[in-house]
Amino acid sequence: MNTPYTIFLVDDDQFLLDMYTLKFRKAGHNVTAFRSGDELLASLRKKSKADAIILDIVMPSMDGFQILEIIRKENLAKGSKLIVLSNQGQDSDIKQAKQFAVDGYIVKASAIPSEVLDKTIEIITAKTTP
Repeated sequence: MNTPYTIFLVDDDQFLLDMYTLKFRKAGHNVTAFRSGDELLASLRKKSKADAIILDIVMPSMDGFQILEIIRKENLAKGSKLIVLSNQGQDSDIKQAKQFAVDGYIVKASAIPSEVLDKTIEIITAKTTP
């Protein structure tokens, strides 16, 4: 088996959270699911660490861009790969996400769960060039 990674999933859609949680756990990874950015940020401020944080953009109360901004401003995700998983596939959204130095951007509508899993592992294991 491959190395188990720790994955934080953030989405307000319980069905999608459950589906992706199950997919990653079946592949042997540790998953923590968060229903909101507030839950994620509270966990990160307690020094929780993940190999990858996968987050949706469109969520009530705090959207993914606001979460990314706080993570970057407070330096909360040291060593974590930040991956956007969203139905927002417009160039403007992808460009905005890149301003927060995300490591990946996956459009939900064009990726089945196994592709999301594969892409996430690919991003985690990619060698970062300085």
